[in-house]
Amino acid sequence: MNKQEQVIKTFREVFDKMAWLNRQRMEECLKPYKPSEIHCIEYIGCHDDPNVTRLAEAFYQTRGAISKMTKKLIQKGVIESYQKAENKKEIYFCLTPQGEAVYEIHEKLHQEFRERDQVVFKQIGKKELNRMLHFLEAYGRHLEGEINKLGVMEKVE
Repeated sequence: MNKQEQVIKTFREVFDKMAWLNRQRMEECLKPYKPSEIHCIEYIGCHDDPNVTRLAEAFYQTRGAISKMTKKLIQKGVIESYQKAENKKEIYFCLTPQGEAVYEIHEKLHQEFRERDQVVFKQIGKKELNRMLHFLEAYGRHLEGEINKLGVMEKVE
């Protein structure tokens, strides 16, 4: 196995371990919600005027799949839809007070996980972190370009 293959394999293993380690606590604290619903709530909580198109692009899913999920989240009472006076055609989403509470729990869990993992990040210098971040951003841009070549989804900035 060459170094490139080793990097990708190790990256996948680390991600899988992190997901496994975090999953139980997330499920315990955010019980009635699926991971995809939590990520949708998070996105809506972090962005201004999110709509089906922006959510679909962010999660590399179809607008139909996002419509289905947002309908479920509306039924669960964690998000609501709204329209702007100047654009009655477009539907946007925002968190309800219940959605804000779910968002806050999720954010606290992420903070808990960051604190747990600080032991590793404290051992790595700022220069090394910047190099890793640079690599991940470059690799992400490359993958984004490959996705766009397929014409599956176009990201809107």
